[in-house]
Amino acid sequence: MDRVVAGTAHVTASAQTDLSGKVVLVTGSSSGIGEATARRFDAAGASVVVNSCSNPRRASASRASSRARSTWQGNVADDDDVARLVAATLEAFGRLDVLVNNAGTTEVIAHHDLGRADLSVWRRIFDVNVFGTWAMSVAAMDALRASRGSIVNVSSIAGLRPTGSSIPYAASKAALNHMTLLLAKVVGPRSA
Repeated sequence: MDRVVAGTAHVTASAQTDLSGKVVLVTGSSSGIGEATARRFDAAGASVVVNSCSNPRRASASRASSRARSTWQGNVADDDDVARLVAATLEAFGRLDVLVNNAGTTEVIAHHDLGRADLSVWRRIFDVNVFGTWAMSVAAMDALRASRGSIVNVSSIAGLRPTGSSIPYAASKAALNHMTLLLAKVVGPRSA
């Protein structure tokens, strides 16, 4: 991995940024932050793989309005979908340079409503926000090492402060932040 930035960051695109020949896979990229991220990479010249778990029409619309050449429906919380998403990216483009783990889920539950935040809610949120990010990172690791690529994990201020749409969501983002630091430690440029 060429460069690891762990912690909070504000990233701006430069007019000189040229990512021609680079391949970027953005999970959860059919709307919101993921769609905007995919569009920014596309504008910089990268080939972008757009992914959606539940909204393939929206993902296709996002793809149609950009240079992105692939749209893949898949759930990052499903091991088979994760393997297929990475394999399909490599088959279509022969490489992977950047993995943006943006897919996420939540449920709005007032923090004081402990009963509504039952274990099924915790499991569903952690399955996507933490375990899905882990699975995507591990599945893509060989390709990213080969290209000296990068992983970008999209988190939330809720992972740093006692805020957010629910306690399970905030806890998942705190876990994601720590996992990001640990991954940086073991696969980052200074780990070799």
